[in-house]
Parts: sequence; C-alpha cells; structure tokens
Amino acid sequence: MEKAKVYFIKDITPSNIIKVYEALGKKLKGKVAVKMHSGEQGNQNYLKAEFVKDVINHVNGTVVECNTAYEGARNSTEKHKKLIKEHEWDKYFPFDLMDEEKPDMILDIPEGKILKENYVGKHLSNYDSMLVLSHFKGHAMGGYGGALKQLSIGVASSAGKTLIHTAGKTDDQTKLFANLPEQDRFLEAMADSASSVVKYFNGNIAFINVMKNISVDCDCDAHASAPCMEDIGILASLDPVAIDQACLDIVYNSNDPGKDKLIERIESLHGIHTIEAASDLGVGSRDYELIEIKND
Repeated sequence: MEKAKVYFIKDITPSNIIKVYEALGKKLKGKVAVKMHSGEQGNQNYLKAEFVKDVINHVNGTVVECNTAYEGARNSTEKHKKLIKEHEWDKYFPFDLMDEEKPDMILDIPEGKILKENYVGKHLSNYDSMLVLSHFKGHAMGGYGGALKQLSIGVASSAGKTLIHTAGKTDDQTKLFANLPEQDRFLEAMADSASSVVKYFNGNIAFINVMKNISVDCDCDAHASAPCMEDIGILASLDPVAIDQACLDIVYNSNDPGKDKLIERIESLHGIHTIEAASDLGVGSRDYELIEIKND
C-alpha cells in the first residue's frame, strides 16, 4: 500500500502556504469551505486573517467556523459575529458562521466507536469541498490540536461539540461539564466525528497544518500560554491522520528544549489516541512519506 504523502516547507510565509497546497496536486472543486479557528478573544497565538488571506483567495474559498459550547466570546452567534469583525475575518474574504441557523445538519456514523451521529453547522451543505487550514499546537482537553480536531470539534455545531466532548451523553451545552467522560472515549468521539466529515466530502478535501506560535494551549483559550517552541514549518497532505502524525513526529524528534512542555501536555491527555482511533476507522494512515519542499 502506498504511503500517504505529507509535504513540508520550513519557512512560514503566506506564499509558502500556497506552495505546499499546490504540491498536493489537488484542485478543490466547486464552492470551497476553508475551515479555520477564529481565535478566542484575548488569544494571541491563532493564525491571523491577513496571514492566510492569500491562500484563501487562491482557492476562492469562504472561511467557515461554528459557535463554541463553552463560555466566551464565541458561544453565541451575536457575540461570535462581533469577534469575527474584531479579528478581521470578514475583511479579506467571505466568512460563514455555519451553525447560525438551525436545525443542525446531521451526519451518520454507522461504524463509529462512540458516536453514531455528528451534528454539524447547517451551512456545511452549501460547500462542495473543504480546505482544513489548522494551527498546530497543544490543547487542554485533546492534548494537541491539528487537522483531526478541526474536522471534529471545529466543524461541529455548538450541540455537536457538546455531544463530542461528552462522548454522546448529551447535546445540551448547560450540561457539558457535568458529563465529561473517560478521556479515551472523548478522543474516540473526536475521531468518529472527524470520520463523518471526511466521508461527507468524499475526497474533495485537503489539509494544511501550520506549526507556528506553538503553545501548549489551544486558540480557544483567551489566556493561552506563550509559545514553548520555535516555529517549525508548514505541512500539507490529503490525509488528516498522516499530517497530524507527521507533526507529532516532528515535535518528538526536535532538538528544541521547549518540546518537553508540549509533549507533557500531549501525553498527559493521551493525545495520540485520536490518531489511533481515526486510523482504525479508516480516516487515514499513520504511515507516511515526508517530502520536503525547498524555498525558491
């Protein structure tokens, strides 16, 4: 079986994001959703709109996001739209808050380990393909955040996020923290939901992970820790499992002393299990070939 291809370029620039995307040889069809993290109010580490505008316009994309399931500046459509303007997400390209309208779109997961349904933003149905443009970093619940997190928690509506975080116990946001499950069940629910989005787009999907401003905390944290590692580079793949596995391998093999903090965060929450579960579900392969692209 042919290994998944993961392309890597060291210098993190707007033009190099386009360069790694082009290396994939994949033309995303029709109306393109670009899934990004809008960044919680106060967070300084998230990928900024101005930095990613070139690649978004290159694919003629619409940036898409959904509301959160916890307190903050993004847990209601009204507040989230205000933050979108503050963070200039609507300045350079179209922006779509996919779950601002109800009812949610439901994706079936017949082979799911934990979840049999995934609740996603209703507007997902408006798109023919997706570019998942992720900021790779740590995460306070998942251990790390990359392509699989964007596919799962990122595309899920508020109710869907709650369902994932509680491993299917409830979709009621007010009961989220009273129903947190055993950790591996949450991670498997993430893998389930990620699998449903990959299946929905049926090959019309691509992934870019930017290893920049690498903190132990997610962009959903208003008071995230400062980056603990030096910037590493940009990766691109058609396989979400392979690209996340490659990022973790790069961290583990790094000579950067700051990696210890990130590895502790990942291992304390068994973050690798999301990759293991997604691989088991056939979302992608952990066996990959890393292809370095040189700068011009």
